[in-house]
Amino acid sequence: MNQERLLKILLAPHVSEKANRLTEQYNQVVFRVARDATKPEIKGAVEMLFSVKVKGVTVVNVKGKRKRFGAMQGQRSDWKKAYVSLEAGHEIDFLVAE
Repeated sequence: MNQERLLKILLAPHVSEKANRLTEQYNQVVFRVARDATKPEIKGAVEMLFSVKVKGVTVVNVKGKRKRFGAMQGQRSDWKKAYVSLEAGHEIDFLVAE
């Protein structure tokens, strides 16, 4: 896989109560990823950027919410979320203080 492409796959970590619970209980990390990203690309990007071993990847397409902006009806953009399961003994810590 192209290294430039892998650097554009992961957009941000997804921080929520559910994501924190998954990290603690099942050693899973949740990322917001590019809409056209595939599971092998996500796996390669996580392994390359964080130097960890990935056990599996589950992907969810999140539909944008319908919202009202005054009299206008609008909709937020759709986005993609990836649940990345890490091998035992590997972890990703986003709160590393330097």
